[in-house]
Amino acid sequence: MGSVSLKIGDGTARFKRASVCSSAVNLLMLFSVIITNLFAFYAFTYSPKELHHQHNPKDISLISEKVSLILREIESSKKKLAQMEKELLGYETIDLSKPNIPNELKIFLDHHELPLGKDSRTGITEMVASVGHSCGKSGDLLSQYMNYKVNGLCPDDWSLGQNLILRGCDPLPRRRCFAKTIPKVGLQSFPSSLWKNVSEKIYSWSGIGCKNLACLNSKKLNRDCAACFDIVNGYETQRYVKTRGKNDFLIDDVLAMGSGGIRVGFDIGGGSGTFAARMAERNVTVVTGTLNIDAPINEFIAARGLFPLYLSLDHRFPFYDNVFDLVHAGNGLDVGGRPEKLEFLMFDIDRILRTGGLFWLDNFYCSNVDKKKDLTRLIERFGYKKLKWVVGEKIIGSGKSEVYLSAVLQKPVRV
Repeated sequence: MGSVSLKIGDGTARFKRASVCSSAVNLLMLFSVIITNLFAFYAFTYSPKELHHQHNPKDISLISEKVSLILREIESSKKKLAQMEKELLGYETIDLSKPNIPNELKIFLDHHELPLGKDSRTGITEMVASVGHSCGKSGDLLSQYMNYKVNGLCPDDWSLGQNLILRGCDPLPRRRCFAKTIPKVGLQSFPSSLWKNVSEKIYSWSGIGCKNLACLNSKKLNRDCAACFDIVNGYETQRYVKTRGKNDFLIDDVLAMGSGGIRVGFDIGGGSGTFAARMAERNVTVVTGTLNIDAPINEFIAARGLFPLYLSLDHRFPFYDNVFDLVHAGNGLDVGGRPEKLEFLMFDIDRILRTGGLFWLDNFYCSNVDKKKDLTRLIERFGYKKLKWVVGEKIIGSGKSEVYLSAVLQKPVRV
């Protein structure tokens, strides 16, 4: 097997560039096909008067050679155009013939035929590996990740896997090794677990600068997580039940806005899981989508008896359409100032939110006026009903003011 082409999109902002480049490639391919066909038609139909009288074998042979040359040029052009399209669209290939490719990666990416032949319902005949196309751009890291002892313990390399995910290699290839286990002693029963700390020894601290919760609570990991691991004495105990400014909404007030009741929700970039904890107290199940950025966030959320989902925002949400009553997002919605990437993300949020469901945008930082306008215009395109909309300023430590947007929006009925 020479190589495997990974043509699976990762939903990033490259699509805008790709659409323009794809149109150019299509036009170029069409032009090439027309020109080569005209040459071929000319070669087959052109017949000098001398040929009618003399039927010179040398002339016929010359025409045949020209036609063969044209056909070879057509085939070569097709290959070049295919390669150009791959490069323009942003995906490449993983060359499995390279000597440094681990055997485990070759086995995983190989096509495996179904043991009973063609499936009558789906029509598929083989199982194809699901892996992010950008994995090919991080070949060295991917080879390192897939270099392990089969049936043995996996290397303690979760940070390497997350690095690949952040580079667009998502989903990661599966591995045939046993993940490192840490005894989970001292876990509290639910619902006591929501607001009680447990032993720090149950978390994996490898690849993280801090080695305890006190260190994490002394830092501001992001705008939504400042001392957010202090769930006993810190501000986390007051979030969503007490306000510090007009941009803070009370959770009970938002729940009262939901038509048909709020039962299941999705929290994007939910810090230490406090939003899900407050919802759990109100018998609402919330899935918290987050990575482990500078902290063992997923393990911490799970220790509280909540549902963490290890997920990058570059990944299409692994949920069916119209299943959530509520989607909550703060600054986890920020995608680095790339409007087309935010647009894809907003469409995915809209997809998983049911009609009449609520989208709660919570203290989203607007770094400038243009960013606020762009986000406002994008939201208005979806036709959501503005149940609550607040733009407010906060004074930070340096005395500088920052603008934040909070909103509760209701998904409309679309026919």
